[in-house]
Amino acid sequence: MKTVILFVLAFTSLFVAACPLCEKQQPSLLKGISHGTGPQDNWDYLIVIMMVIIVLLTLFYALKFILKPREMDKSHIKRVILN
Repeated sequence: MKTVILFVLAFTSLFVAACPLCEKQQPSLLKGISHGTGPQDNWDYLIVIMMVIIVLLTLFYALKFILKPREMDKSHIKRVILN
């Protein structure tokens, strides 16, 4: 089991770090994290921040409604699936 974990960690580490050429083109905030030229404008940062907010809100509400659903009606559509 340990060898499998080590193999997976070694294999994924190849894709996590940026190559030296891409690292030179990145802004200081993203150095060594991603490939490519990086954000070209401040609007790019705003778009990414908005995406992160939307994803986190979606994750929060998905987990909230999965863990504590409020619908307790016996004729609700979920009862057809659960039964």
